Amino acid sequence: MKKKIVIAGGTGFIGGYLENYFTNQGYTVKIISRQAHTILWNNENGIIDALEGAEMLINLAGKSVDCRYTEKNKAEILTSRIDTTTILGNCILKCTNAPTLWFNSSTATIYRHAEDRPMTESTGDIGSGFSVGIATQWEKAFFNFNLPSTRQVALRMAIVLGDEGGVMHPLRNLVRFGLGGKQGNGNQRFSWIHIDDLKDIILFIQQHQEMSGVYNCAAPGPVTNKEFMKLLRASMHVSFGLNTPKWMLKIGAIMIHTETELILKSRWVLPERLTNEGFVFKHPQLKQALEAIAENK
Repeated sequence: MKKKIVIAGGTGFIGGYLENYFTNQGYTVKIISRQAHTILWNNENGIIDALEGAEMLINLAGKSVDCRYTEKNKAEILTSRIDTTTILGNCILKCTNAPTLWFNSSTATIYRHAEDRPMTESTGDIGSGFSVGIATQWEKAFFNFNLPSTRQVALRMAIVLGDEGGVMHPLRNLVRFGLGGKQGNGNQRFSWIHIDDLKDIILFIQQHQEMSGVYNCAAPGPVTNKEFMKLLRASMHVSFGLNTPKWMLKIGAIMIHTETELILKSRWVLPERLTNEGFVFKHPQLKQALEAIAENK
């Protein structure tokens, strides 16, 4: 029988990358989403059938936070995460041969705005506010399941960088249009991870059956926003970029229907557990990671 994995919410940037990788490795990849050509969320029997005998489930489902935080959008951001996680947990409980490993997305935004020290799994301070509340409720819904034969791992992801999508496209456009300077005061920390390393973390945890719980998925070389934009300009061979003050960001965020928190919150996160447990990053430093992405364009 062919090896099988299931990717829930697998039609975006990260899901597409993982589907392509695992397909090339000889896996059958089942996708659960709201799109017609996939297994739909209201198809319980289809989800259970997909999960039966799967090596692992990777859940990436959830409405994008790249929107205005209206009451309607806030409700959808929360329910899209809690409801899908709950559906998957209940379906695993109904499996005869449940997946041995369940990865559930989480976010490095769960930690507070930090410019004084880095946040780790053991010493990090959980923050406050809407985004943090989403993250904590999401993880609670995930770990509320008691699954006797399925390991559970929450991936607290930093900003994922890659050449096929995610934040790189809009950030490159800023640089191209001459707006590639610092945003706000530029001192806010920018934690990130190359998508190759995110995939390798999944494989590493799969291979080490003693690993479970919460893991920070962030490269060990975080930078400030000012440093990030400078390195991005250099990787694109652009020497100059105008700075964007906070007041201008607020106006711009309204115009493009997003929130300034995505740019101005200081996410200073380190992968303490992964490092301690022996994971080695292919892309630990941003300069090299951006150069690798630029080479693939």
